[in-house]
Amino acid sequence: MPVQVAVCGPGECTEREWDHAHETGRLLAGHGAVVICGGHGGVMAAAAAGARAGGGIVVGVLPAADRSAAGPDLTVALPTGLGQARNTVIVNAADAVIVVGGSWGTLSELALAMRRAAVPVVQIGGWRVHDEDGRPTGGVVHAAGPAEAVEATGLFA
Repeated sequence: MPVQVAVCGPGECTEREWDHAHETGRLLAGHGAVVICGGHGGVMAAAAAGARAGGGIVVGVLPAADRSAAGPDLTVALPTGLGQARNTVIVNAADAVIVVGGSWGTLSELALAMRRAAVPVVQIGGWRVHDEDGRPTGGVVHAAGPAEAVEATGLFA
């Protein structure tokens, strides 16, 4: 069974986040990984486009109960009717989670991945989480770019 990696990020992103997500998707496809994302715009669309350009498979886990808003680069569009609760499905389906950029929904995916504690969580840019004393919380690997993020998952050694 192929490795499955979730690429999470905001539905509206910067050009830099788009480039990072696109390259991340392309690199993952090059390793034969299935890319899992939320199936809409921004980072999700960029990761899907990158994976598709790399000849990979992309599964979009959609918040709605139909596929009408599914991104054009998805191989599989999975409508859930779960709204933002679909973030749990995305994270639980993944062997690693790569977060690009930051938003409230992205933060929920990062938190769910950390609570799962069974998969590597790698972050490129985005929000930083600190404890009550202002210290960065542990567990998230911070990568400078896509190649470092894919390597940091430890899945393709």
